[in-house]
Amino acid sequence: MTASATTPSLPPVTLTRVGIVMMSAVGDAVHVMPIIHAIKAHSPASRITWVLQPGPATLVRGHPLVDDIVLFDRAKGWKAFLDTRRELASRQFDVVLALQVYFKAGLITSFTHAPVKLGFDRERARDANWLFTTHRIQPHASQHVQDQYFEFIEALGVPHGDPQWTLGPWNDEERAWQHAFHAQFDRPIAPIVVATSKAAKDWMPERWAAVCHILWHDFGLQPVLVGGRSPRELAAEAIILRDAPMAHSALGSGLRRLAAILDGAAVALSPDTGPLHLAIALRTPVISLLGYTNPKRVGPYDFARDLMIDAYGDPGEEYPLDMTYREHRMQRITVDDVRAMLNRWQERYRKPLAAAVSGPNA
Repeated sequence: MTASATTPSLPPVTLTRVGIVMMSAVGDAVHVMPIIHAIKAHSPASRITWVLQPGPATLVRGHPLVDDIVLFDRAKGWKAFLDTRRELASRQFDVVLALQVYFKAGLITSFTHAPVKLGFDRERARDANWLFTTHRIQPHASQHVQDQYFEFIEALGVPHGDPQWTLGPWNDEERAWQHAFHAQFDRPIAPIVVATSKAAKDWMPERWAAVCHILWHDFGLQPVLVGGRSPRELAAEAIILRDAPMAHSALGSGLRRLAAILDGAAVALSPDTGPLHLAIALRTPVISLLGYTNPKRVGPYDFARDLMIDAYGDPGEEYPLDMTYREHRMQRITVDDVRAMLNRWQERYRKPLAAAVSGPNA
């Protein structure tokens, strides 16, 4: 651990044993996958250990490119830190990528054993996270989260090109569940992510209900409600099903089944939350609704950006690419805004009906 504001030059680093500290959000976990792909493509013999929480761990467990998972279960309180430190004590790394900048992630990084612990520059490392790293990437203007992660492997001399993902159901049982789920409907599905982890990022359930009617009557799509079963999600579900009884609820399916649902969807609709980025990784067109968070940082990265509704900035505003949050912006998004994006989706992305109803993506 170093308190220096500057960082020494990176020494030559082998990539035989790579540790990654990115523990929390599903969206961030999705953005880590192209980093893992790039490392494995560059150094196929590398062994990658990922420290993350149980939720996103269910999404990547069993992934052919993820060799080892160390769980950090924050529900255990301080015991979680003790358990994770014990798990990391026997593991040695050539380099650790400290991709998460919160203090708890810094503590986890301090538990790892590696000559190089690569983190963000001091300007971007919140919560004094830079104290827990030995080396830091070069200062850089804020970028999309995906590009910021790419800075880490660029510093290590790892090329990446366009991002590569492999997500979705991987085994026969999951594929069978996926086909059975989609087969129950007589029309292509349109999953709707009804809520997020933060109320300020949510869209109003009454408006989602109005969109359900549009999906059903104007576009021949089956609205499917997806997400967890938190009190706010259940409250939104109750309102939507009351006002739009044609909607089908699949709340509480779990992350891996959510991936299976999104993988076979015609179009998804989502505010800024993990399933939005999961849909992008699966190459499912997604109409994204952003207002509280900056879409230049956390919007769709390289697919379906033309389907994004940006309520964060005012018309003509050159707003900065930073982490400033803007309250009460989601209310600006109207049902007609979503209808317009559905028209755009139909013009640019919709597959012929025969292909759309033939089953999930291969």
